[in-house]
Amino acid sequence: MPLSLWLSLAAICAMGAMSPGPSLALVLRHTLGGGRLPGITAAVFHALGVGFYALLTVWGLGALIARHPQLFQVITWLGAAYLAWLGIQALRAGQGGVLAHSSVATTTRQAAKEAVLVALGNPKLIIFFVALLSQFVTPEMSVLAKAVIVATAMVIDGGWYVLVALGLSHSRVLPWLQRHAHWVNRITGGLLIALALRVVVGPIS
Repeated sequence: MPLSLWLSLAAICAMGAMSPGPSLALVLRHTLGGGRLPGITAAVFHALGVGFYALLTVWGLGALIARHPQLFQVITWLGAAYLAWLGIQALRAGQGGVLAHSSVATTTRQAAKEAVLVALGNPKLIIFFVALLSQFVTPEMSVLAKAVIVATAMVIDGGWYVLVALGLSHSRVLPWLQRHAHWVNRITGGLLIALALRVVVGPIS
């Protein structure tokens, strides 16, 4: 995979990871309720769930493109519509959003279990990955290239939420995030809508 293409993939994965939602709320809750280690544990196990869905999507997309290109195109457009809907929801989100959750007592084991359940219990990740990875997967793509895509999604997701857990361990970070949550939502919403338009236009090269 060319470096420029991988950088595009990494940027889009980062945008998806940074989008406010239940995953951010999960890491926030376990960090505030149990400290740095449960927060980091939640981040790592959530990334494993994301990697599982990315793996299913990459292998499924390759077969779908080769056997049913027209069906693949329809699914891609539906995925773009979903991304646009996510963007609109983010633009309409309020000031606090998921950053307003209060902390509860938690453990590392609870953090690991809930992180996997949040990731695997969210089938919308498949839709997100179909819309995202349709820009990068081709029928002739090698196993190594597919592994790079899956690893990129996992590492960026886990890395972002580890940073969130580390940052939230400092008492000044959460109030700052709460004050600027509306800007996070607006930027994320705009980027998601832009990505939806890019999906409609065609694959990134």
